[in-house]
Amino acid sequence: MCVLLRVLYNSLMRTVILLVCLSIVLSGCALPAENVAAFGIPSPTPFQPGTENASDSLYADSAPTPLFLPTVSLPTVAPTVPPTSTVPPTPTIPPVINPLTGLPQPDPSRLERHPMAIKVANYPRYVRPQSGLTLADQVFEYYIEGGLTRYIAIFYGNDSEWVGPVRSGRFFDEHIARMYQAYLVFKFADKRVLEYLRTTDIAEFLVVPTEGSCPPFRLMSTRKLEAYNNRYFNTTLWGECVQKNGLPADKPYLSGNFSPAVPQLSGAPALRVFTYYSKYSYNQWEYKPESGEYFRFQETGDTLDGREEAYAPLTDNVTGLQVHAANVVVLFAYHEFANPYQEDDEVYHIDLTGSGEAYVFRDGVGYPARWNRLYTNQPLLLTTPDGIPIPLRPGITFYEVIGSNSYASQGDGEWFFHHTTP
Repeated sequence: MCVLLRVLYNSLMRTVILLVCLSIVLSGCALPAENVAAFGIPSPTPFQPGTENASDSLYADSAPTPLFLPTVSLPTVAPTVPPTSTVPPTPTIPPVINPLTGLPQPDPSRLERHPMAIKVANYPRYVRPQSGLTLADQVFEYYIEGGLTRYIAIFYGNDSEWVGPVRSGRFFDEHIARMYQAYLVFKFADKRVLEYLRTTDIAEFLVVPTEGSCPPFRLMSTRKLEAYNNRYFNTTLWGECVQKNGLPADKPYLSGNFSPAVPQLSGAPALRVFTYYSKYSYNQWEYKPESGEYFRFQETGDTLDGREEAYAPLTDNVTGLQVHAANVVVLFAYHEFANPYQEDDEVYHIDLTGSGEAYVFRDGVGYPARWNRLYTNQPLLLTTPDGIPIPLRPGITFYEVIGSNSYASQGDGEWFFHHTTP
């Protein structure tokens, strides 16, 4: 009975709804707009492939409403896009710089060793041309005795099978050996000098001729010289001797101050630099703008009896090049004798501690300066008289060491230094 009533009720309701809709259509009337709520109008759910409403959506089988876009003119040729490299760029490795020249070091392994400070003869004149001076990083020239000078050349970035002729040591050499943490290579010395050096803490860095191949001293058969002035050192073989004898082989730390830029400092033109040690020993450096370096000319005769100075290029027997330098530095240092006996035969002590007057020549310009020994085991620092560092031009540096009471003059691009001793 209940089921029958429910069926009749549902049938009656359908009839009522149908009559109402039919009356609305027949009357042509619409529902008042104000009686329709926006949230009351259901929005059709679009077809979403792969979702649960994909099969039962009212729009599952209907075509999507076309979307009309404005016309856009597109290029007919695709733009060229550079291919992306899959190879990572090679990192730029800065070159290893030699602290004693300011130049890139072709063989950095050479800078892992201690430098060699080698004594090289300048007299008698017939020992010229010397060997290896253009391969040294830095060279010092200083007064020894009898109006003569000698070199001590520092080899670090380069090697040479022939350096010399090697001659005897002096007290001054201790300064160089300490500043450059170098092996001091010399052909013996005055007894007073040799005994002193052997009592110092650099005794194991002294290199003198002995029997056998270590150290590597040898005679040059092509030079017809007496054995006393015909002994040369081979730097390429020294490393084997260091290893064989268990000598210090640690890498030293050495400082330097180099720059290719011309210093913005007050200076004067310097086209020629003359150093007059005595009537037997004098030299000049001539600046050549095309190379930016100074070239060495050495005396060829004494100035006795009013004879004029005479010069010739000083060359290197190994390279065939004229001795040259990017920097010429004149150092004023105090010379003294420890006692009257040393004065009799000119056994000088040259003080290269503290600071002193100097002149720096580079790029054709001369600069008044001061040398400063800030650390015992580091090269000299060159500054203006006011303490501003003066950078050196990258390349070889040649030092002329003269007495502290020497005098200097200059004019018309020429500089003159006259060495005087106590």
